[in-house]
Amino acid sequence: MARYRISSSRPASRLAAAALAAGALVLTIAGCSPSASPTSTPAASTSTSTPTGTSTPRPTGTSTSAPVDGQCDTASLSGSIQPGGGGAAGSVEVTLVLTNNGATECALQGWPGVSFVGDGNGTQLGAAADFDRSTPHPTVTLQPGGTAQAPLKIVQALNYSASDCNPKQADGFRVYPPGSTASLFVKDADVTACQSNSMSLLTVGALVPGA
Repeated sequence: MARYRISSSRPASRLAAAALAAGALVLTIAGCSPSASPTSTPAASTSTSTPTGTSTPRPTGTSTSAPVDGQCDTASLSGSIQPGGGGAAGSVEVTLVLTNNGATECALQGWPGVSFVGDGNGTQLGAAADFDRSTPHPTVTLQPGGTAQAPLKIVQALNYSASDCNPKQADGFRVYPPGSTASLFVKDADVTACQSNSMSLLTVGALVPGA
């Protein structure tokens, strides 16, 4: 009777085939799973902040008005305080007058920046003036010797408690002509300021042609 010899390589072949099938299944499952998102590159910063120590602070009380053609140079101007139209209870209204001392005409337009100063050295006392934007603000042309004027309302410091106001006699006002970051001093020793920055005693209107 013939005997058949069983090859020992057949089980190994079956094992290899099973291993290949299992590997294919693993690859199929891996292919169906969501792929990991690639690491994203952070967006470039769009911050426009000024580097520390390089910014130029806006002088307190500076007018927000834009410069105009032929604008008056602050160095060619002088200022004075003239009696105004009275004022409501607890306040007084005076007139701030700017005079063109230059040899040529120049122009101003808008609201001047105004604040109390004292200590004999121009130290600002309290908050700067608010702008009364309800008033007209035409471009004012000043001939040599010509003037522009603005109403300036001053609330009496004594309307407030000493603890809230911290009153102090002022030397006058620092005035920034509209559109300028250079100021001039206008003397007025008859005014009292609140040194507290939380209180604004001043309200200034726009410049108009002088009387």
